[in-house]
Amino acid sequence: MKYASLALVIAIFLTSCAHRLVGTWTVQKYERVTPGEQGTTLSNIGTMTFKKNNTGEKKLDYTVLGIEQSDAAPFTWSSTENYITIEGDDSEINKTWIYLENSSKFQKWKSTDGENNVQTLELVKE
Repeated sequence: MKYASLALVIAIFLTSCAHRLVGTWTVQKYERVTPGEQGTTLSNIGTMTFKKNNTGEKKLDYTVLGIEQSDAAPFTWSSTENYITIEGDDSEINKTWIYLENSSKFQKWKSTDGENNVQTLELVKE
């Protein structure tokens, strides 16, 4: 009985963390840094919407080095206490991120791409 109660408390905690994400968020800042090189910082590049059924949609538009990028696609997501995983089409956003800040109005995530590039994403709830 004790283990069932503990499992219920953990399930409620993990669910409450995920529900914090439900809604539409403005991507306030996207930063990409490669050690020894000048980084790229983009501001207000679009929105990400997270739905209760662990699906969502990105609507991102930005320009890097004169090249216009558009990333408007559905995705699926899952979340734990320390991580969020975005899955979908081929995109720099689709991967596992570490929560640096995880509140109901502000999110800050960090990840790498396996090539020494570090990405930081900041989202603000609309």
